[in-house]
Amino acid sequence: MPLTRRLAALTTVALITLSGSLSGGSAYADDPEPSGAPPGSTTTSPPPDVDANSPGLKLADGATLAPAKVLDIKSVVEDLSGDERREDTNQDVKFALQAEVLFQKDSSKLNPDAKSRIQAIADEIKAQKATNVRVFGFTDDLGSYAHGLTLSKKRAEAVHDELAASLGSQDQDITFAVRGYSEDYPIADNNSEEGRKKNRRVEVSFPRGSDTDSGGSDDSSGSDDSADTGQ
Repeated sequence: MPLTRRLAALTTVALITLSGSLSGGSAYADDPEPSGAPPGSTTTSPPPDVDANSPGLKLADGATLAPAKVLDIKSVVEDLSGDERREDTNQDVKFALQAEVLFQKDSSKLNPDAKSRIQAIADEIKAQKATNVRVFGFTDDLGSYAHGLTLSKKRAEAVHDELAASLGSQDQDITFAVRGYSEDYPIADNNSEEGRKKNRRVEVSFPRGSDTDSGGSDDSSGSDDSADTGQ
């Protein structure tokens, strides 16, 4: 089922940070515990009283206001199962798909239903007219680091191949950066299966409506390892 249809019932979290403080993929914050109010609702509490004559609200003689800063708004949308996650900023779009919805355990062969999920990402790449696309694979910390490098790279390559097929002729105009990062850059705690599940993922990201260079290159590899893992 296409991603846009499956995301009919979602929780959207808006995170606002100063421009330049957002970094790709390595930061993570658990969603807050749900409250009684639905997402997006506002409170009706009255504003606090402010003394307009307070010295703390006045600039000292000769002082000037600091230059205005542009805020970057980061919107995070995740489906109810947590299998798919989309992050939007003013500059980039990033999709994260958990490995379980794409592959069997310790495998880099795509599941039958992975095609529709990847097709939805390809449609967004077309809509944004992206010319640089990053496809990054990640694993949990079970098994050896070398095995994780190999597996995460092969999974990223499998998603890239399916993306290229879905993009058709438009693929000729796109530069891909395909990498595997093993257990590096976790987005959750590897001490629990729930956290490890989040860390086993493939991320696809690209500039929003821009042909800015992604700054990446295909430079990660690892030797195969036959150890049994949860990856």
